[in-house]
Amino acid sequence: MKFSDAGDAAKAKLRLEELAGAVSEIRSLEAHVDELGTDVSWHLHLRTTHRDEADLRAYQAHPAHLELGAWLRPLLTARAVVDYTRP
Repeated sequence: MKFSDAGDAAKAKLRLEELAGAVSEIRSLEAHVDELGTDVSWHLHLRTTHRDEADLRAYQAHPAHLELGAWLRPLLTARAVVDYTRP
């Protein structure tokens, strides 16, 4: 995630980490704030794992996730997502 104000990444990290306790479909959640601030750096990395696609979709539709997204989206200038299945 890239933020308009890089300082918002730390608050977003804390709020994202709270989702792990609120959304049972999250198997694991890791959030990391960028430490180097290079020209190619983004501000925040989020990685979640889910049992299967159904749990991912349930997480995406969960009220706690939707509420956080409504707070987070206006702070972002860009975000990228990669969804994949591990063998």
